[in-house]
Amino acid sequence: MDASHEHTHLASLDALDTPVFGRFTAFAVLRLARRSQTRQGKPFYELRLTDRTRSVGGKIWSEAARAMQAIEELAPNAHVKVLFEVESYKGAVQLNVRGLRAAEPGEPGYEPASLVEEGFELVEDLLCDTLVFDVETVPAVDLRRAPPTIAQAVAQHAERHEWDQSKVMSLSPYFGQVVSVAVGDGEQDPRTQEITVFVVPPPGQDTKGLPSWIRPVSERDLLRAFWIMAGHASCVVSYNGRGFDIPFLVGRSLVLDVPVRVDLLSNRYSLRPHLDLFQALNPSVPRAPASL
Repeated sequence: MDASHEHTHLASLDALDTPVFGRFTAFAVLRLARRSQTRQGKPFYELRLTDRTRSVGGKIWSEAARAMQAIEELAPNAHVKVLFEVESYKGAVQLNVRGLRAAEPGEPGYEPASLVEEGFELVEDLLCDTLVFDVETVPAVDLRRAPPTIAQAVAQHAERHEWDQSKVMSLSPYFGQVVSVAVGDGEQDPRTQEITVFVVPPPGQDTKGLPSWIRPVSERDLLRAFWIMAGHASCVVSYNGRGFDIPFLVGRSLVLDVPVRVDLLSNRYSLRPHLDLFQALNPSVPRAPASL
């Protein structure tokens, strides 16, 4: 398995054209392994593999008998070495896993620190299979200090839509910022589950005495936390997330140089990895006036 196949990293998979002929190996963290079966009744496993920079899905099919046996012996969050073929499923990269085993300390190419996501400690207790989220944004630019052409463009946009200028800036990742993201586990009973809210306090704000479900962080750490959770989940649930939340989060991540770990904008009519309830409830009216 280890000697005759090209070694790569999860971050480089998007640079490959699919389908790719040949097999590769990579080290990763096994975040999810869920047993399922095909329509013909054959067993297979759905996987979620991560490293410091990205998250990618994979499958182990029944013909890979040794891999099927190995996955049953591995614990969640185990560091593994994976043998795989690169495929495309619904427009996204997917790994067809042919073999895997626990990573061994000291083996060439294995650097444990390079596999753990920056900010993982923020969400280690919140990882779930179905992530439900919502964001709030505010202006982040003082228009009095902006170039006149920028201030004029914002004013014209506000007048055209009969909005105030603060709303215009709050809707743009270049003039606004994320100040909170609320997350919950969609598999839990809504009557008993707790919602966790990551918040970005105003400068100088005292954060002592906050309830445990509020977690004050910087905007950069808020973005890191969200992408780690989204990358771990097999389904991310939003309301109008394709129209606003995800593009805004992607834009702010680009501005603040935070890795976007999973593609939640492609495959508009697919239920995974992103289920936008706004579109599901208004399938024939992309911009139907129906607020959350």
